[in-house]
Amino acid sequence: MSTETINALQSYIRTTAAKSRETERIGPFLATYTTGNDHLFLNYAIPDNGGVPTAGDVVKLTEAFRARGLTPRLEFLTEAAPEAEAVLVEGGYTLERRIPLMVCPPGQVVAQPVPTGIVLKTPVTPAELRLMIRAQNIAFGEPDPGEHVEPSPEQLSGETISVMALTETGACVGGGVATAILDGASEIAGIGVLEEYRQRGIAAALTEHLTREAHARGGDSVFLTPGAGQAERVYGRVGFQTVAECVHLSVV
Repeated sequence: MSTETINALQSYIRTTAAKSRETERIGPFLATYTTGNDHLFLNYAIPDNGGVPTAGDVVKLTEAFRARGLTPRLEFLTEAAPEAEAVLVEGGYTLERRIPLMVCPPGQVVAQPVPTGIVLKTPVTPAELRLMIRAQNIAFGEPDPGEHVEPSPEQLSGETISVMALTETGACVGGGVATAILDGASEIAGIGVLEEYRQRGIAAALTEHLTREAHARGGDSVFLTPGAGQAERVYGRVGFQTVAECVHLSVV
């Protein structure tokens, strides 16, 4: 994939990360903070495209997160800021993980069967969205929030594409989203299925549904970053191909 496309995807990730968070510019970094939530994946910095931080920039970034009681942390595409990682490691950051960035352009989606006994549904009402979000939280090992979850404004408006998997009795066993289309890009995220319903093809069916919908809305660059285990293989079945690498770095 071209450097131009990688930079465009990194710019999209930076823009969407900042959309609902407090932000702070620190040298070539954009730090993003989620008010009232210290979860690692909701508080991190992203370097500018081609950004080359100084040792002083790294110190200031670390201090900014520490001052808020947060773990200093970054997520970014290595190809978009190829010189940043070495400076960060020299400044005390360690590697959490490297994960592939996978893309599925229009015309590349592979049809996936919806498993017997499962129905895919677009949640529309707040109650339906709460059911989906609760199932996602449990699937990712988070504490069961019960009914104490609130959909985002983007989910309620339909700007964020959502889909949930229901059993024949109406129980929600999984779900996922595709972020709003911006400059032709959309990210598939939060694909989660309850443990007892895994290995049936539900995740693949959810991913195909979201990808096709994102394409239909004008998403030319639909991408995702798979989690651990067999996720990369599952997304590969749907038509996603690895085109870049995302690195997660933090200071313990």
